[in-house]
Amino acid sequence: MLEAEFTYNLPGVVQSLRESREKTHKIRHLGKVRELPDRQSIEAILEGLFAALFPTHYGRADLTDESIDYFVGNVLSVALNSLTEQIRRGLYFSAGNDLTREVTFNELSESLTARFASELPAIRALIVSDIRAAMSGDPAATSVSEILLCYPGVSAAIHYRIAHSLYQLGAPLLARFISEIAHSRTGVDIHPGAMIGEGFFIDHGTGVVIGQTAILGKNIRLYQAVTLGAKRFPEDGDGNLIKGADRHPILEDDVVIYAGATVLGRITIGARSTIGGNVWLTKNVPPDSNISQAQSLGH
Repeated sequence: MLEAEFTYNLPGVVQSLRESREKTHKIRHLGKVRELPDRQSIEAILEGLFAALFPTHYGRADLTDESIDYFVGNVLSVALNSLTEQIRRGLYFSAGNDLTREVTFNELSESLTARFASELPAIRALIVSDIRAAMSGDPAATSVSEILLCYPGVSAAIHYRIAHSLYQLGAPLLARFISEIAHSRTGVDIHPGAMIGEGFFIDHGTGVVIGQTAILGKNIRLYQAVTLGAKRFPEDGDGNLIKGADRHPILEDDVVIYAGATVLGRITIGARSTIGGNVWLTKNVPPDSNISQAQSLGH
């Protein structure tokens, strides 16, 4: 250690980093918060939630009718207890600059976790609708087990359903953690604020991007490398981005978008429309349309 200190001037570097961290380049949230949500803990929570939702696929393959409920109860107890703590930490980042409610964060995190737990049956119902959409929409799919274990688009949808519930309940930072974990695992980037109806299927998965204010109806099917993004970012009078503006597309029911298509802005794709591969689209599309690359370039 002494040799390293001599070679690299570690005391000086450490002191300079402290000055940068605490004074000259201080960016700590609210100037003081240090206790952040922990990614490893959130990944463990996700493992527990996945196992509770689909015990034999993501939990233990040897479960029986006699043991399965005990197993689900046990993994849920562990996951939800840990989730409560991670939500508490995340509340510091969703309360704006007002920490007057800090004394209530323990109680609030417990309440949010209880509400989330009550939504798990509804979350599972939506995931089952996504699995059925994959089964009916992909001729290569041979079983539900194959879809659950081998389809990155379905894995991304499960992560999204969990994250969206937490986002809606008031735990946005936890939700963003989950969406980024899904992104790193599957290559699919879905903001948890997006609204997505039942029967959602991403075929192949990789490279799909869905923005925060996108609204997707029922039975939407996307292929790889589809982007549902923003065309522009509105600014206020000082040149700062306006947060929360509706800037992503609306897809009505039964829309199919093929590989590589880019759909930008607050436009509406009408029900039962098909958007071809590599299309660049920034204008509304009426229902029952079939848009090819040549047509989109004509816009």
